[in-house]
Amino acid sequence: MEKNNIPVIDMQNFPGNDEKVLREALEEWGCFRLVNHSIPISLMSEFKAVVKSLFDLPIEIKQRNTTPLGWSGYGTFKEHEALTMFDVVFPQAVQEFCSQLDVSDYQRKLVIESYSKSVMALSVEIMEKLAAILGVKNYRHSFDDWQMFLKMSKYNFTPETIASDCVGLPSHVDDSFLTILDDDSAGLEILNDKTGEYVAVDPVPGRPLVIFGDFVTAWSNGRFHNVRHRVIGKVTTGRVSINSFLMGPRDGPVEAPAELVSDEHPRLYVPFNWEDYRTRQYASKDPWEGGLVHVLAHPIKS
Repeated sequence: MEKNNIPVIDMQNFPGNDEKVLREALEEWGCFRLVNHSIPISLMSEFKAVVKSLFDLPIEIKQRNTTPLGWSGYGTFKEHEALTMFDVVFPQAVQEFCSQLDVSDYQRKLVIESYSKSVMALSVEIMEKLAAILGVKNYRHSFDDWQMFLKMSKYNFTPETIASDCVGLPSHVDDSFLTILDDDSAGLEILNDKTGEYVAVDPVPGRPLVIFGDFVTAWSNGRFHNVRHRVIGKVTTGRVSINSFLMGPRDGPVEAPAELVSDEHPRLYVPFNWEDYRTRQYASKDPWEGGLVHVLAHPIKS
């Protein structure tokens, strides 16, 4: 297994040396580890404890978890089960999630609502730094109205599945701008495009991993790199991960800003929204391969 050299970004070192590190991380890795970020470490721990308690609920209660999307909510895939909270910008969405799962008032007000606001604020801060690096100004004050949803996952690996190198989640690229990942045990691996090898990414308490998806590649007009990743069975204690997905504009398409399109850098991808992207992706032969190929401005002829 290749050595892990994933960049570490200090969120308080801007503008400064870490601005260069962030650009390199986006152009080469498509992910980075965060330090000195705005989410209190104690809140991260409390939220993870609440999530673990939700997975301990009876199956009939977990199955109440549904969202307006239809395809999300509580679900299972092999050794993997997941709960979903959609559009956390709106308090009523958080309230609906908590009502479905009989969450206590304390857990809702002091933990879930606080974490949702904090992770959204951090996502906006990251996107503002990306825009500044690229010299984009038109998006500066609109990120805070973007959609975000939280997916909470638990992987229930057994000694037998670990021995067989079980894939808990197949190799894929996220259909989002970015994902802030907080997990508690080994299993995540990312693909190094240069070597073609997977790199193990073990969790670091209090230091979430930021993973960039297809949408940031389209939005940056190909300047920023997404990253393919997967989850492999490593532990039998129940791997819990919290994925906060920043999806994109609520009432507009994902498209490269005018500042990033020129004769030297023609538009690589047609404007698209999230629903259209997913429709094209899941109509393909292998949805796990990602959907950018379906929104190319100049499709590759076979």
